[in-house]
Amino acid sequence: MPDVPAHRRSGRRPALLVTAAAATAALVAGFLSLPGSAHRADAAPAAFAHPGVTVSQGQLDFTREKVNAGEQPWKGAYDQMMSSRYADQGRTAKPRATVECGSYSDPNYGCTDEREDAIAAYTNALAWYITRDEQYAKKSIELMDAWSAVIEEHTNSNAPLQTGWAGSSWPKAAEIIKHTYTGTWQESGRFADMLRDVYLPEIINGSNSNGNWELSMMEAAVGISVFLDDKTSYDKAMATFRTRTAAYVYLESDGAVPKTVPSQNLDTTEKIVNYWQGQSTFVTGLTQETCRDFTHTGYGISAIAHIAETSWIQGEDLYGTDVGERLRQALGFQSTYELGEPVPDWLCGGSVNTGLGPVTEVGYNALHNRLGTAMTNTQRLTEQNRPSGSNNLFVAWETLTHGDNPS
Repeated sequence: MPDVPAHRRSGRRPALLVTAAAATAALVAGFLSLPGSAHRADAAPAAFAHPGVTVSQGQLDFTREKVNAGEQPWKGAYDQMMSSRYADQGRTAKPRATVECGSYSDPNYGCTDEREDAIAAYTNALAWYITRDEQYAKKSIELMDAWSAVIEEHTNSNAPLQTGWAGSSWPKAAEIIKHTYTGTWQESGRFADMLRDVYLPEIINGSNSNGNWELSMMEAAVGISVFLDDKTSYDKAMATFRTRTAAYVYLESDGAVPKTVPSQNLDTTEKIVNYWQGQSTFVTGLTQETCRDFTHTGYGISAIAHIAETSWIQGEDLYGTDVGERLRQALGFQSTYELGEPVPDWLCGGSVNTGLGPVTEVGYNALHNRLGTAMTNTQRLTEQNRPSGSNNLFVAWETLTHGDNPS
């Protein structure tokens, strides 16, 4: 079935919020049915697979083969990565003991430097794997070692989000280097201590801010847990992720109003509507931040896809749960309007702020290519945007690693 909601295909206007009694019943159901409580599709494996954060050994091997054979879109995606500033061998890390990030990174004391050095470490790790040129592995290690030798804390209002963003890229780089590089990474233990002592405590307990915060934080927590072989933290992050994902993407089966995170005390319809950016009409695929803007929505969708992919690599299928359905519908809904479909009056007052970003490849590859689900609009947007680059925060080179990758 195409990833276009039924009301868009038929032209019908979706139903608005119903009676107060029905809404109250839905609220109660939303509080009580916490995802993950009835099964363990999100549990840590008996032994973690490595490399196993977002990209697997098989996916890396497929990517390397396609790039070295000069096949598209992978060769073009590789060339894009290698011409970026993140692959510059003259790059010098800019670590700080204290990274201070206020709202919208104002003040910005090390925020951009940290995020971009982490992306550069991942970029060089990918370059190492594809080329087997040691200079790239050594550059990745140099960047990781520079930060692990210095950083002590994140401060100010954006500290949890900043930690989540940078903490999403570091373990992706570290997994590739630690488990595929044949040379020596002498300070790998110190790097692990940095993730365990500086990053994980800042993110593992989650956030009651907009949903993209907690989803990004849980992406980092899951990735760090894999690198550290920390089953307890993995399980805790996954449980938080399941609850937040159900509260971030609406499905009609949720009831009259979206599910909520209990700690946020969104116990009335009015509170929920306010939290959903004033949107009072709830349709399948809508997210908590759709009416804010698609850029922040893209952050949340990307984190959902990354965590689901890491879980799949670790031997558990979240794509076959409500997580996969929410991801499919969120991608399809946002892609529809990102592609220029007229926005109906009932949606965000008739206007949306597009700019979804390079966030569709991982979910599209898993749901469409791997599982065979039709995703018409997501496919069109994904192929239109290839090769997808980096959002300069925590997403990078996903046409290269996941574009039509069957592994």
